[in-house]
Amino acid sequence: MTININGTLLDLSTPKVMGILNITPDSFYDGGKFNSDKKILNQVDKMISQGADMIDIGGYSSRPNAKEVNRDNEIKRVLPAIELIKNKFNDIIISIDTFRSEVAKKAINTGASIINDISAGDLDPEMFNCVAELKVPYIMMHMKGTPNNMQKNPIYENVVSEIIKNLSNKLFLAKKAGIVDVIIDPGFGFGKTASHNYCILNNLSFFKELGCPILVGMSRKSMIYKLLDTNPKNALNGTTCLNTISIINGAKILRVHDVKEAKEVITLTNFLNKNS
Repeated sequence: MTININGTLLDLSTPKVMGILNITPDSFYDGGKFNSDKKILNQVDKMISQGADMIDIGGYSSRPNAKEVNRDNEIKRVLPAIELIKNKFNDIIISIDTFRSEVAKKAINTGASIINDISAGDLDPEMFNCVAELKVPYIMMHMKGTPNNMQKNPIYENVVSEIIKNLSNKLFLAKKAGIVDVIIDPGFGFGKTASHNYCILNNLSFFKELGCPILVGMSRKSMIYKLLDTNPKNALNGTTCLNTISIINGAKILRVHDVKEAKEVITLTNFLNKNS
């Protein structure tokens, strides 16, 4: 299984790690931490040295009840960061975490190579055409509702089958628009209760039926720390546990705050598979 990034095929037969870099003041775990060029470069350098295969940059916090960020402010946050990183680390693959097609286009033209959309096109009807025109890989995530209302009593009759059906429909539309490389993300924590999240994780292998690489993003989320009666700061061990389960169940990309531990998960699960 491969994806085409700027004419180079990225082989996903071995799972990859996507390091998170939030250029935001209010993200649930690392909001406000990377507020200078030096801090951004130090963090990227750390993630690359620990084995990050790509860096996901976001300028809009999508945590529940986060403050609205207008398009211009989002652009002002992410474009200088992308340019800064590409000037220092030219070979690193950058993903832009945005649901706005205009932000995505500017980010790609500045040096990003992947578009990561939490809404799978729902929040911007121009997104599919934009991705197709840019000819870049597209991460398509499932979200029930919007960041402002997604956690207000989300209800499913069968969470796994409903999400697979939704992503299947989106995948059809994406391919019809001309998008070639699609990565799917079931959207842990985006319009799901804790029970929904663990049901998805337990049945993650069913998402392989869609024929696309699976990305999971559970890093330090409330599905971990609330269950353990702790906080995001102390949720690394729980994150590593669930990342291990997700790789065993078919995930090909781990989106994480902590690269070193995620790479260790991949090394160990690869060895396990070779000796099964």
